[in-house]
Amino acid sequence: MADFRLAVFDMDSTLIAIECIDEIAALAGKGAEVAAITEAAMRGEITNFRESLMRRLALLEGQPVSVLDRVLHERLRYNLGAERLCAGLRAAGIRLALVSGGFTFFSDRVAAHLGMDFARANQLELRDGCLTGRVTMQDWGDVVDAEAKRSYLLALCAELGIKPEQAIAVGDGANDLLMMEAAGLSVAFHAKPRVREQARLCINEGGLDRLLDVLGD
Repeated sequence: MADFRLAVFDMDSTLIAIECIDEIAALAGKGAEVAAITEAAMRGEITNFRESLMRRLALLEGQPVSVLDRVLHERLRYNLGAERLCAGLRAAGIRLALVSGGFTFFSDRVAAHLGMDFARANQLELRDGCLTGRVTMQDWGDVVDAEAKRSYLLALCAELGIKPEQAIAVGDGANDLLMMEAAGLSVAFHAKPRVREQARLCINEGGLDRLLDVLGD
């Protein structure tokens, strides 16, 4: 574990047990349409993440912001071992980051709960208390896609004065592959087949905290 200084995590289906946009859609009565696009993107069948995100968000236009609160309080659950893993990494002096193609409404709360040092995600655009079906521009851009995840990992390494080889990247979907390739250790957690094939380490059973056993060896 002494070789690493940074761990960067995907959020949906990695740190938490849901895909937030799918849960929003389910409550909005658009579950089947949105989930189908999500699954195709996760499998790498839709290679342009921006396109897949915009298609899904457009289906949610007009939904009240209260649907986000319902997902947060009724449906968001952490994956087994998430809290223990993050606590163990922090205790070892490893900085933690969350980077998500999901939304700041959830990522800010997840990052705070897990003691993350850094977090980046898409910000939903709201108007008159409702979703517009779009995201807003932030100082770094508007959509966290695969390249944005990679760039964020590399930028954090530069900020911390470490090499990418000293970073761990943990994810489950095709959108995580570029940042996993850039890191010294790539970890696929209950991941799609394409991601398992390219990761250096796969956790296919049990919780995220199994990574502590590997790093402790």
